[in-house]
Formats: sequence, structure tokens, C-alpha cells
Amino acid sequence: MAKYKMILDLDTGIDDALAIAYALATPETDLIGIIGSYGNVVTSRGVQNSLDLLELLGHPEVPVYMGADHSSTTDHFDVMPVSAQIHGVNGVGEVSLKQADRQVETGSGIDFLISAAHQYQKDLLLVPTGPLTNLAAALDKDPEIENLIGNVTLMGGALTVPGNVTPVTEANINQDPQAADRVFRSSLPLTMVGLDVTTRTLLTTKETQQWRDLGTVAGQKYAEIVDFYIDAYKVTSPHLGGCALHDPLAVAVAVEPDLVSTIYLNMKVDTKAPFAGRTIGDETRINDPATQTQVAVNVDKERFVQEFMTKLTELFKNN
Repeated sequence: MAKYKMILDLDTGIDDALAIAYALATPETDLIGIIGSYGNVVTSRGVQNSLDLLELLGHPEVPVYMGADHSSTTDHFDVMPVSAQIHGVNGVGEVSLKQADRQVETGSGIDFLISAAHQYQKDLLLVPTGPLTNLAAALDKDPEIENLIGNVTLMGGALTVPGNVTPVTEANINQDPQAADRVFRSSLPLTMVGLDVTTRTLLTTKETQQWRDLGTVAGQKYAEIVDFYIDAYKVTSPHLGGCALHDPLAVAVAVEPDLVSTIYLNMKVDTKAPFAGRTIGDETRINDPATQTQVAVNVDKERFVQEFMTKLTELFKNN
């Protein structure tokens, strides 16, 4: 019996696709559902990507729910050109996937999250790897869940390094700073896995070749998807020498917190220009005990990449 129940809240682009695979390949977790969001792609596209990837990986039983399709302060969403450049217009590096037989669930992703929080309580791990719109909406609808969920490990933000959208903002937080601020000011047990650590965990074509050499459909498709990502990084972040494993690192840290070194800090997210989307310590709570929110500032990158490759290669071998 799996120890933890995990929900992924995804805007399924390439690193989200890797997060799905990592969650499925981690024996300590039972992936009980995916909630869709906007960001790398529009929500409906991301949800279909999630369904298709689950089927590719041999787990069509995992339900996928629709979440928000725009931020809490807007009435529509347009994909940023840089997102299409990095993830492809279809979100998975323009690789064609077999369309899943399973359909998206009819219920709301926010209601699913609230129900799961009440059912599993401290055994529930939530990993948002897109905007925090869905989680903020769930907190507004049922504030009790902030005292129920075991842990929220989010991919987003940047504390000790520059942002990747503006000098101070990371892409996921930038999509909905107000929702992010709502989450960071809550009493949720929260771990921020931001650019501080994710840009130290890198994959190259050497690793994707290992997947291609497996001779399986999943190995081939994931190699093609990630090679697109690696090529995009050569343009957007040539100094890194590979593609960053943003979202799967958050999944890994949810289960193995000791992969990262953290500091406790009462956080806020700036919601107004010129620093909208900045994740930073809250000066109004600087003298309050910091016991809820941790920020990852260092990572055992060799250990993580080794675990990542071991788990995903084993998963792809069988699909």
C-alpha cells in the first residue's frame, strides 16, 4: 500500500510530462489524480496531454480533471510565445501521441482537491507545477483544507537567483501573482522548489539516448519530447548546458525532502508593478516565527538525476 496520496496540478508541457512519469515511477506514492491548468499551453490542451501521457505510460486509470483556464484576475489566457518556443505549440515538443481512450472527468478539479484533502488529510501531497490559481480557488472555497493537506511542494518562484520571465519573476508565479500570494500567506505546510534549485538539475542528449536505446514506444516518445526541450534551452539558456528538470524535482522533493536544503521564511508574492510576481520574504512578518514555508536553496543534484534516470528508465522499459 502506497504511503502517500499525490495530486499533480499541471499545465502539461515537457517538464510536466516528466513529472507525471516520475510520480508514476515512485513507489512511495499513489498518484490519485491530475488537475489541469493553463501556462505552457491552454488548459484543455494540457489536460489532453496528461491523458495521452498516462495511457502511453500504462496508467490510464489515473483521473484527470479540468482546472482554471485563466488567472484569478483575468477573463482569458493566451500562451506566451516563449512557452510555445520551449514546449512546442502542442506542449510536448511537437511529438505526436496516441489520443487516450479515457476522457477528462466531468467534475471540477477544485472540488476534487477539496474532497481529497478531507479524505486523505496529512497523507495527501499536492504538487502544483503551474500557476497557483487552482489551489487559491480551493482555499477560498473551503479554507479548512489549509489545515488538512499534508504538504504542498510547488515548482515556482525564485529567491536567490533571477526570474525567467522578468529579472524577478518565475513563469508559474508570473501567471497569477495574486493567487500565489494567497497561497504563500496561508498556513499550508509549503515547500517552494524554485529556479534556485531546478536550474541545477539538468538532462542532456546522453540521457535521452538511453531511453531511445530501450526500443519501447514510451522511451522513444519521451526521448523525442525532451530532445526538443534540450534544443530550446540551447537558445534560451545556453549557459546551462542541458534542460532543467523543474517539475520532476518538485515531485521528488515532495517524497524525499532531504534532496534539498531549505530555509524557513515567511513569504509573500508582490502583486503590483514593477515587481509583480516576485517571491520574497514578507517584511511585515519578519519577526514572526517561520514554521510553515520552506524555500529550497540547494539540491543534491547528482543524487536526484541518478534517481530520476533510474526510475524513468525502468518505467519506460515496460511501456
